[in-house]
Order: sequence, then C-alpha cells, then structure tokens
Amino acid sequence: MKTPIVVLLLFFLVSCVSAQEEVVASFGEGIAVATLNDDGLDEISGMACSRNIQGLIYVHNDSGGEAAVYVLDSLGNNVGKIELLGTQNRDWEDIAIGPGVDGKSYVYIGDIGDNNAVHEEIVLYRILEPSVHNSTAQITPERTILKYPGGARDAESLMVDPTSGDIFIISKRDSLNTLYRLAAGKFGSSEAELEELIKLPLTSATAADISADGSQILVKNYLTIYFWKRNPDESVVQAMSRKPKELPYSPEPQGEAIGFLPNGKAFYTLSEKRFDLEPVLYKYTAK
Repeated sequence: MKTPIVVLLLFFLVSCVSAQEEVVASFGEGIAVATLNDDGLDEISGMACSRNIQGLIYVHNDSGGEAAVYVLDSLGNNVGKIELLGTQNRDWEDIAIGPGVDGKSYVYIGDIGDNNAVHEEIVLYRILEPSVHNSTAQITPERTILKYPGGARDAESLMVDPTSGDIFIISKRDSLNTLYRLAAGKFGSSEAELEELIKLPLTSATAADISADGSQILVKNYLTIYFWKRNPDESVVQAMSRKPKELPYSPEPQGEAIGFLPNGKAFYTLSEKRFDLEPVLYKYTAK
C-alpha cells in the first residue's frame, strides 16, 4: 500500500512545481534590436505592437509633439505615419490596442500626461486598427473626455483588457500608483469619470500593457519592469492585487514605452532620447 501513496505524492509534488513554473514564467534580458536615429522620434512615450499586421509597432511622441502615430518595423525603421485630424498632442503618454464593444480592434491613444496635475480633463482617442499598412494616412478619431474622482492626476500608462474591453490608466506621481478603469461601454460618451480601483506596490509608472490573450500584464517605471500572470476567469484587478514579479531590465535613459508582441512570448521597450543617447529598441523574450 505504501508504494502507490508515494507515487501519488510524488506526482502531486511534480504537478505543483510544474504549475508554479507556468505561473511565474519569466523573460530573459533585453537584447538591443536597433538604435533609432530618426530626429522626429526623439520623445517616444508610448508603444503598441500591431495585432493585425505582423511586425509593425505603433509609437508616438509626448507633449508638444505632432498629433500622429508613427509606424515602425521590427528593426526600428520608421515606415509610416497616421495623422489624427482635429486633435492636439497636449501630452500624449501611452498607446494601447484592444477591442471595442463592437468586437473590432482599436488603437487607443492617451492624452493623459499632466506633470503638475492642473488639467481637470484628459482625453482618450481611438482609431480602428489598420488591417493594411499604408505609409501615410489621415484619420479623424473618436474621443472621450475623462475626469478622475478627486481631481487631476498625472499618468503615463494606458492598457486595454482584451477580454472585457475595459480601459485602464495608472497614475504616476503618487507614492503608491493608483489603477483606474473606464468600462468598455463608456467609451464614446462625451464625458465620463474614471473608477478608482486599487493602489499598486510601485511608483512612477511610465508604461503598461496587457498581452493579446489577456494572460500577462506589464507595468514599468524608470528602474523596473513589473509582471503579473493573470489566471483564467480572473479580472485585471484580481490579478494585479497580487505582488508582481520583477523582470530583468536593460537600463534606459528615460524609458517610457513597453509593448507585448501579439503572441505574448516577447515584448519591447523603448526610451526617449536623453543625455545625447539615441533611443534603443530592446526585445525581451520568454525563457
């Protein structure tokens, strides 16, 4: 009778170890893919990898930059531009891809930067994610004006849940950054108020992303990349209520952009140009 019990115990232990390894699956060190020498892309603060066109990356500059989304290839070459008509870049800080309530894939751009917390309103723009690459395009985006409960906040991190379509913004300048949500169905309202959710165990968040299958979440600041594994049937809030894992990070002069590849097996980071250091596109691949 002892042998079957031992076998069952060993099987249980191996299964637990395997499950744990799956939950804490990690990523390797960042590998430099390319150095961006384009003077027009020296203040990149947002990044999202296309889910419709393989190998393309959407980026934008921050405050005072052109009201446009630039298109890079996987080697960091500038291969296109999408102008957002009727808008201004007050302080665009992040970009994300996710579904609308109609099930279509959209590119969301967050005019959410507010260093001194003086703006009562922020703006989210969105356009349909292109299914065919054009080197130039002009699009009038949809928009929603947002307010925070309790007054103005500075933020640089935007992400969209591919499961629910809910939109999330993470504050930057509080000692424990705050996670806010806009329910998917509220985008398109002329004005809406964000819902305050939870405090996160980090500060100075500069970028965030959720993998296309919804199972992985990234948030970074200037020093660290934080990672959460999201279990099936779990909400973003439930997942992010756990302590995050810290991933390897190749230091950047002012890293403000992060984005998963569509398969979730790798992600990129990218910095603004600072201290005369050209931005480097880094790729992190799952082990």
